[in-house]
Amino acid sequence: MFYVYILVSEIKGLRFYIGMAQDIDRRLKKHNSGKSRSTKGYVPWKLFKTEVFETRMEARNREKYLKSGAARERIREQWSKYIENKNKIP
Repeated sequence: MFYVYILVSEIKGLRFYIGMAQDIDRRLKKHNSGKSRSTKGYVPWKLFKTEVFETRMEARNREKYLKSGAARERIREQWSKYIENKNKIP
């Protein structure tokens, strides 16, 4: 199984990272340890969304799409709705 995941920086607000992995827990630990060059400046990260795929090719195609401008805008909208709903809960 292959996973496409979206991380959000806990200190930088709307800073997202989109990636692909077979072991999300191990990959998230690597991001948060500062060992991933592209994410070390925005530690700590938390998992926002994951999607599961049977093949690496399917996962890679989805990852590429999510990194496009239109998809990134939808991710920001989803995050805003998530935060809005989270703040409504007493």
